[in-house]
Amino acid sequence: MTDLAVHPAPSVPRGWAGSEEARGLALISPTFLYALALLVLPILIVIAYSFWTQDYLTIDRTFTFENYRKALFEPIYQDLLMRSLRISLMVSIATVVFSYPIAWFISFHGGLNKNLWLFLVTIPCWTSYLLRVMSWKVILGYQGVLNTGLMKLGIIDQPLTWLLYNANAVTIALVHSWAAFAILPIFVSLEKIDRTLIEAATDLGDGPIRRFVRIILPLSMPGVISAFLIVMIPTVGDYVTPQLVGGKDGVMIATAIQANFGKAANWPLGAALSVTTMIVVSLLAGAVVLGFKMLMRVVR
Repeated sequence: MTDLAVHPAPSVPRGWAGSEEARGLALISPTFLYALALLVLPILIVIAYSFWTQDYLTIDRTFTFENYRKALFEPIYQDLLMRSLRISLMVSIATVVFSYPIAWFISFHGGLNKNLWLFLVTIPCWTSYLLRVMSWKVILGYQGVLNTGLMKLGIIDQPLTWLLYNANAVTIALVHSWAAFAILPIFVSLEKIDRTLIEAATDLGDGPIRRFVRIILPLSMPGVISAFLIVMIPTVGDYVTPQLVGGKDGVMIATAIQANFGKAANWPLGAALSVTTMIVVSLLAGAVVLGFKMLMRVVR
């Protein structure tokens, strides 16, 4: 009793400040603030710039929608944005179509060598992105590997001029560059499928195509959607690939954004183009997700 009197039990904090929620919030707050400073703050700065104007090196902070009017209604920027969205959708569709069979093979037929196959899939990512795009310039060029091979085989008499410096070259280079990023989420989604469902469908008389349409594809759809978005969102704003293999017919919206932040010295217009592209891509991503969900309802 004496000891208890001399050394009373420590008081337990009362109220929200001493709760598990408060301690958890205190634990994640530094990380949250760090992410906020690195991600949200730059976006807010870009949004602020988009409502200003610039005369040479002088920024006029008067609030205006003029930059958004140009970004949305001037034909050159409309064409660049539509072309960027079109190329991005083509790249996303082609990447998922080519990546799905590879992911399916690794998941269902990789056996004990699944890790080896995944290792081989990621090998191209070890090299520089710039180097991978440049390799396609060598392959598709006027005197490139493809033209030289076709001429030696006697298939063509002279080099093809339409292989490089157009939207098709941009699409091919981007599909190759982003294939690994599509294979991995699809593979993970396929790995989560309960194999007993496929065995049950087989026992009930379903053939390979019916099993794929009714079981494998619907259950792997989260991976397909993730792969589609992982490819689509960054490729809309790709700058390097159109510069190297696109030519004038493969120019995308990122080139106009870079020009306004660079040589044109018009940061507000470049910021407005960036924000406009970000909003359009977000809306498109939402439409893609809804479209996939509606498609799966029809398939089922």
